[in-house]
Amino acid sequence: MQLRADALDTHLAKTLAPLYVISSDEHLLAIEAADKIRARARATGFSEREVLVAERYFNWGALLSATQSQSLFGDKKIIELRLPTGKPGKEGGQALQQYAASIAQAGDDTVTLITLPKLDWAAQKTAWVTALQQAAVFIDIPLVERAQLGNWIGQRLAAQGQSTDKAALDFMVERVEGNLLAAHQEIRKLGLLFAEGRLTYEQIQDAVLNVARYDVFKLSEAMLAGDIARLSRMLEGLKGEGEALPLVLWAVAEEIRIMLKLKLGMNDGRPLAMLMKEYRIWGPRERLMAPALARLSASTLQSALAQAAQVDRMIKGLRARQFTGDAWDAMLQLALKIAR
Repeated sequence: MQLRADALDTHLAKTLAPLYVISSDEHLLAIEAADKIRARARATGFSEREVLVAERYFNWGALLSATQSQSLFGDKKIIELRLPTGKPGKEGGQALQQYAASIAQAGDDTVTLITLPKLDWAAQKTAWVTALQQAAVFIDIPLVERAQLGNWIGQRLAAQGQSTDKAALDFMVERVEGNLLAAHQEIRKLGLLFAEGRLTYEQIQDAVLNVARYDVFKLSEAMLAGDIARLSRMLEGLKGEGEALPLVLWAVAEEIRIMLKLKLGMNDGRPLAMLMKEYRIWGPRERLMAPALARLSASTLQSALAQAAQVDRMIKGLRARQFTGDAWDAMLQLALKIAR
């Protein structure tokens, strides 16, 4: 049974299933969902808890043993199985299939909670994942993307009796992007600092710290969208966090290479939709790529690749003809060439 995270409260108010699976890379939301399941289980008499962490060399027999062992006092038990990598291996996959199959025959004295990271498309097609999806209440929690973050913050403020305007929400998004746990902490702080009601922009500006964390692979979104302010902020943040500049350059140059291939294909008369499918470009990236290709010529993209080679020289300590300043400044100039 697939269940949305926002439907979990309603589900738990009605029933408690014997098996839950939470799959997410959004750690705050995964923790909150797991806490709700634990709280409901404890409220209905599951007082004992056993935690298993399936790391390397994990003994999968321990999972079956945990369900068969009884407490001295006959207490109901919560069994938690954590798969940090989301890859149990062949033995683990078989054990999970067997465990899922045994749930239907199990008694009502155990509740099992399995937590794992977001599964890629290949993992989602494996037999053990299919078995869990069929036997468990399976909660797949997506990442809160930047476009959704303002609404998420607004909902969290409303839950503690506060609200604010769009400008203040946009300010908070800039300060907490990519760091949902820190965003949660900043929202809770606003609840402690100010009374319920409407918060002003000035109150939020004074209270909210800059705790944004940037993902190098999200850099292309700002570049394709032509969002120069966000692009500059992300590069500055990545530099401050000590991100490896060769990785940043690779991510940007790879995007430019793909765009050049798409542009040359379009110039040869091939439909953009077909080219997007060929290069596995979909979702938000597809929506950003099309207008970017419309404003950029093949010659501009070829020139950008040549500049990327110069940035690479600077990273290696060699002199570059086109740039002055340091390699990070040259990286910004390269990204701005695509964004403008």
